Amino acid sequence: QVQLVESGGGLVQAGGSLRLSCAASGLTFGSYAMGFYRQAPGKERELVASITSGGSTDYTDSVKGRFTISRDNNKKTVYLQMNSLKPEDTAVYYCAARYSTLVQYSYWGQGTQVTVSS
Repeated sequence: QVQLVESGGGLVQAGGSLRLSCAASGLTFGSYAMGFYRQAPGKERELVASITSGGSTDYTDSVKGRFTISRDNNKKTVYLQMNSLKPEDTAVYYCAARYSTLVQYSYWGQGTQVTVSS
């Protein structure tokens, strides 16, 4: 049974930082690409950052230069370091996993709330 468990969300002032963690179990972690999505109230879910099984990263334009995604295959954990946070970053953040040869993400975490106050 695959499980993705996020942690690290919370309330922070604009300009602050948070680090999200996503611990995976039940899958061969090194064979999976990982991503963090977010969904704000009334908005569509968007892919914020992703990292391939080989370590290549990609970011949506609005977070480039502020967010960094990384992974520790030994710990089966993916991280999202979020710096210079803005109120528009407020959302529920979800961790997701997809097998490296597939396009769609198959597994999802429960989500963690990130709230940035102005």
